[in-house]
Amino acid sequence: MEEQENKDVIREEIYSRVIRAGKRTYFFDVKATRAGEQYLTITESKRRFNNDSGKFYYEKHKLFLYKEDFEKFSRGLSEAIEFIETGKKAPEPEPEPDTQVSKSESIASVKFEDLGDPEETKDETKDE
Repeated sequence: MEEQENKDVIREEIYSRVIRAGKRTYFFDVKATRAGEQYLTITESKRRFNNDSGKFYYEKHKLFLYKEDFEKFSRGLSEAIEFIETGKKAPEPEPEPDTQVSKSESIASVKFEDLGDPEETKDETKDE
C-alpha cells in the first residue's frame, strides 16, 4: 500500500473498471476498510473548462456503496432503468418487517405509569 506524508494509508484498489460514456467517465472501484470489509465507490468524472484560468479541470462526484446495501441499490437502479425504457412504474415494495409498526400499535405500547415518580404514586395510593 502507498502512504501519504501524514501516514494515512491510501485504500488499495482491489478491482477497478473504467467506463467512458461520451463526456463522462465512470469509475467502479472496489476497496476495503481497515477491517477488511469490501465496498464499492462509483465516481462520475466530467471534464470542465474554467474560463477564469483558461484551463480544463475534472469535476468528480463519488458514491460509496456498502455490501449490505447492494441488493436494494441494485433493485432500485433496475426499476429506474426499467421505467425509463418502458414507462412502466414498478409496484411499491413492501415495507421492511421492523418498520411495519402502525401508529396505534406504537401509541398503545406506551405505559404512562412508567413516566411518573414511583414515590409519588405510592403516596397517592395511601391517601385513598
